[in-house]
Amino acid sequence: MPYDKELDECVFAKSWENDNERLTASIYSYNKGTKKLQISRENKNSQGELRFAKLGRLTKEEITNLLPLIQEACTHMD
Repeated sequence: MPYDKELDECVFAKSWENDNERLTASIYSYNKGTKKLQISRENKNSQGELRFAKLGRLTKEEITNLLPLIQEACTHMD
C-alpha cells in the first residue's frame, strides 16, 4: 500500500527558529497508528525562504532549544 498523505495526521508540532534555520518537533500518526516523533530542519536560502535540509548533526544551541520541544511533544504521545 503506497503512502497516502490524507492518512498522515499531525497531532503536535512546535518549532524553534533563529536567523538561519528552523527546527521542528512533530508528532504524527499514520492511519490512526502509533504516534511517532519527527524532527525536521529547514535552512534559509539567500532570499530568506526556508528549504528542507537533512537534520544531520546538532549544535549545543540547537539541542538546548530542541529538548523542551521534544519533552512537550512526548506529552501528546499517550
